[in-house]
Amino acid sequence: MATEQELKKTNPLHKEFQSLLDQDFKDRKLKENEIIKATVTEVTKNFIVVDCKAKMEGMIPIEEFKNDDELKELKPGSIIDVYLERIESFKGEIVISRDKARKMKAWKKLEKVFDTQEETTGYITGKVKGGFITMVDSLPCFMPSSQIDVRPLKRIDHLLNTPVKVIATRIDKNRGNVCVSRRAVLEKSKNKEITEALKNINEGDIVENAIVKATTDWGIFLDINGVDALLHVSDLSHGRVKKPSDLVTIGQNLKVKITKIDEKTNRVSASVKALTEDPYEKIDRKYKVGEIYEGTVTKIMDYGCFVKIEDGIEGLIHNSELDWTNRNIKPQKVLSVSQKIKFKIVNIDKEAKRISLSYKAILKNPWDQIKDKIGEEVKIKINNITDKAIFGELTEFKLSGMLHYKEISYQENLDDLKKYKKNDILNVKIIEIKDDKIRFSKRALEKDPLNWFNENKKKLGSIVTTRVQEVLKTGVKVSVDKDKNLIILIKKNDLAKESSDARPEVFSPGNALDAKITELDFKTRRVKLSVKAAQIDEEKSLIAKFGEGATKSGATLKGIFEKAIGKKDNKK
Repeated sequence: MATEQELKKTNPLHKEFQSLLDQDFKDRKLKENEIIKATVTEVTKNFIVVDCKAKMEGMIPIEEFKNDDELKELKPGSIIDVYLERIESFKGEIVISRDKARKMKAWKKLEKVFDTQEETTGYITGKVKGGFITMVDSLPCFMPSSQIDVRPLKRIDHLLNTPVKVIATRIDKNRGNVCVSRRAVLEKSKNKEITEALKNINEGDIVENAIVKATTDWGIFLDINGVDALLHVSDLSHGRVKKPSDLVTIGQNLKVKITKIDEKTNRVSASVKALTEDPYEKIDRKYKVGEIYEGTVTKIMDYGCFVKIEDGIEGLIHNSELDWTNRNIKPQKVLSVSQKIKFKIVNIDKEAKRISLSYKAILKNPWDQIKDKIGEEVKIKINNITDKAIFGELTEFKLSGMLHYKEISYQENLDDLKKYKKNDILNVKIIEIKDDKIRFSKRALEKDPLNWFNENKKKLGSIVTTRVQEVLKTGVKVSVDKDKNLIILIKKNDLAKESSDARPEVFSPGNALDAKITELDFKTRRVKLSVKAAQIDEEKSLIAKFGEGATKSGATLKGIFEKAIGKKDNKK
């Protein structure tokens, strides 16, 4: 037997009614995820029943109205906005929400406010990390701590749960984030006030009663008829000012001149020094380059010292003008703040308002004292030893110079540096003064071994008899003089005419070698000896002496040498 439900499905009247009902709902054009109007049909203890012109009535939990004043006025027939989530759920029920309707309306309002930068009302409800929760039309928003006021606030009790004007500064609907600012509203209002106040002042105006509001290391903040103005430290005086707080106190009235008004930023600049005559206007009449004056050291920097010449006029003594002997000396080692000194003016730049001074110019120049001492013997104190030189100080003049290892002895040996240590006193000769640099020589005090050639009338091309002192892989070291002060290296390829004989290992210390002087330069101290060249010269001499006769008689070169050697033996 068929059930009642099955009979309904097969009943033609039922099918017709269902079709008409579906068409009616279709004509009502209900759309999900939108706000719709609903009529209250019943108010119960737990729900508000509403008619949304759907198949079934909707039910909204009473909790969604608890914080809403309209709950008191709700009654059957009241029209309210609800958010339609689903026209029909799997249970066949309509799904609606009053909270979501409020939030959607709030989002749309905030989006409009954000686009137009209009002000809206919010309620600061509590503090969180980095800021505050602010409710705007039941939508929780974030207000950073920096945006609650134009200046930091220690307490905000007076702002909690009270209506405040805010502007939306950032909206991220996908994440549900909204940032608002009360500070922007205050600044906007203040800017309007400042704009009106700026209409009453002009650039060039002289203000008698500018009030000091605050001081910093770089300037003073003033109140000029309700407008904030900056008096930069450079505009306080024509001279150098260490700290503005040393000149003014909070609340003090100042006479200033308005120097600049920036209408875009509403910034006002003021000046005190603009009310007084610039001392640099007459500076070229009062001070002359090359003249000596007196002043007081006011400031010491890494690059030099500032000296007060008079009120409003300062000059700079660069490090290079502090000392004759050290161009990079630390200023604090020479001068101190508040010290009164004499100086010479080196340069005056009136346009740039810069004066260059020299302290060393009033001192004796040690370079002038030693410029005529080239070639004289002096004493130096060793203050540093490097891998190739000794640096010593002429204690009498406090000047330092260099003694290169090649100038220690005529042997030019690096090991000579090991003989000396710091603070040793050496007798040396000044051999050069150039570009504020001094070169010393110790060997210049000794007899030059190269003088042996002049004393013995030996010149370029002469034959000298030497003695082997040391055998090396590259050649042999030989002595020319009896005292062995002059040691010269004869290179391997200069040891013999025949390459087979030019082997250092065939020689021994003490062997006598005749060698030809092939290079002799006293200026560069280059001396070159060659046994090979001596042998070639001897061969040429023998050929020249015996060669013609030997050719006619059919004698060989070997015979010529033997004959020559035999004659020598006979002479002996």
